[in-house]
Amino acid sequence: MNEKNGKNNECVLSEEEKALMQKLAAEHGTPIFVIDHEKIRQNYREFEEHLPRVQAYYAVKANSNPEIIKTLYNIGARFDVASMPEFMLVHENIKNLPDKERQDWIWDKIIYANTIKPVETLEALDKYKPLVTFDNTEELKKIKKHAPNAGLVLRIRVPNTGSMVELSSKFGASPGEAVDLIDEAFKMDLVVEGLSFHVGSQCTNFNNYIQALQLSSNIIKEVASRLDKKLIIVDIGGGFPVKYDKKVKEFKVLAKKLNSEIARLFPADMHILAEPGRFMVADACTVVAKVIGKAVRDDKPCYFINDGVYHTFSGQIFDHCNYPVKAFKEGDKQISAVFGPTCDALDTITLSAELPELDLHDLVYAENIGAYSHASSTYFNGFPPAKIIHINQ
Repeated sequence: MNEKNGKNNECVLSEEEKALMQKLAAEHGTPIFVIDHEKIRQNYREFEEHLPRVQAYYAVKANSNPEIIKTLYNIGARFDVASMPEFMLVHENIKNLPDKERQDWIWDKIIYANTIKPVETLEALDKYKPLVTFDNTEELKKIKKHAPNAGLVLRIRVPNTGSMVELSSKFGASPGEAVDLIDEAFKMDLVVEGLSFHVGSQCTNFNNYIQALQLSSNIIKEVASRLDKKLIIVDIGGGFPVKYDKKVKEFKVLAKKLNSEIARLFPADMHILAEPGRFMVADACTVVAKVIGKAVRDDKPCYFINDGVYHTFSGQIFDHCNYPVKAFKEGDKQISAVFGPTCDALDTITLSAELPELDLHDLVYAENIGAYSHASSTYFNGFPPAKIIHINQ
């Protein structure tokens, strides 16, 4: 959907795409959340092109829309799930396969990457011989009792400096205890397949990956020397940055560093996995809303629209992400405030939008809003989430 601006490589809507957004809004009403499936396919192909040795497991939590799952499944993606409903969502896409093929597919194509799993989930997953992550002794005990057929991946804690969303405080074993945890798992007659890490979401500090890969290599070597065990998987997680603005370096810059380090640190038979979520869907979606009210406060224009932080703009709170609100209308711009429709002051989208003077029913839009946005929508105050519209399926 979004074209890249030649000057700074940011993703922006073309005039043709703006016209399409307005047409869809007129046809379906507002707010609408438009998903461009061709852009998703382009992102997947770009990932494959620049990281040919890395197998992408789409992080379903970024946007769990079933049609996105189908598009990625059809192009060859595998999946990272973090809950049983996410697992079943992916499982539904292969329901027509024979039972044996389906079980083999689950083992090979899905990783359950949430390190903490309810007992009920483990019991439900066990028949599929899943690949699951862990990062502590108590989780090992649960897995041994309720999912002994699982293959294990130890998640280690790595630096998250400079990432938009930090994850290391909640997940990951200390690298210093990694070998002991792996040893403990093998003594329980469980099979540890490898290691995983996550450098933090929207990671613009590429040194995080370099340090994490080096830590992983050191642990794998120590496991081989101390335990005489061979680990065969390194899951480099997600965090691959989207070019929300010109400050973010292009993906190919990171890919070049990753390819070099992977080749230097790991043998050719090591399976390298990744869990891109944001990278696949962020710039593939646009929200269109309309002005439902306006006011002037402290000499600043204030606009109320029929989408907000309890809905598509939820990422501004939960994902620490900013989605500039733009107008289709032309005119001299002034600093304006934009609020969502709910009766809550928290429902503030921005106090610094650059907008022309808008009238009731004028349309506004926000680009690059596909990740960690609509997936977190609620029905707070009774306002429903934006209607989903698919294009280029």
